[in-house]
Amino acid sequence: MAGSSPQPESSPQPESSLSPERADLLQALRQQRFFLRNTARELTDAQAATCSTVSELCIGGLIKHVADVERGWADFIVDGPAEAPDHTDPAVHERHAQSFRLLPGETLAGLLATYDDVAARTDELVRSLPDLDVSQPLPAAPWFEPGARWTARRVLLHVIAETSQHAGHADIIREAIDGAKSMG
Repeated sequence: MAGSSPQPESSPQPESSLSPERADLLQALRQQRFFLRNTARELTDAQAATCSTVSELCIGGLIKHVADVERGWADFIVDGPAEAPDHTDPAVHERHAQSFRLLPGETLAGLLATYDDVAARTDELVRSLPDLDVSQPLPAAPWFEPGARWTARRVLLHVIAETSQHAGHADIIREAIDGAKSMG
């Protein structure tokens, strides 16, 4: 099945009929998403846009970024690599930087709703993909080994790691805003 475009099955499997691996992947995704979302609890839009440390990161921007990343990797699982952007183009760098910020007109509620939609799609992929071993070639990028391929499983593990890393960033930012902690 490697190299073919995986298509989800038409009817999702109920959680109880999933393989232990798929159930574990879903549980890990949900747990890390919870930690990230929990940092935004009871924040105003202004607080969600606050860069409370020397970093340029804010909680709303991290949620926006993680949703964008998860959406992109879900697209990769289904459709393969998109055309790689020109990494020397300043506009590409600016678009990437904006993925970490709340822009005018964006709200925390809107970002969380988008994140919910992205998460639901990814969860459906985990439940319905015919095979987690299906692979796609990675796009050309300086940080990927030329010619490398990732399975759907490897992509999902990457999304879990990315979400976990940014949940930790958000926890520090939140504590600097008002002392609230995600846990404890």
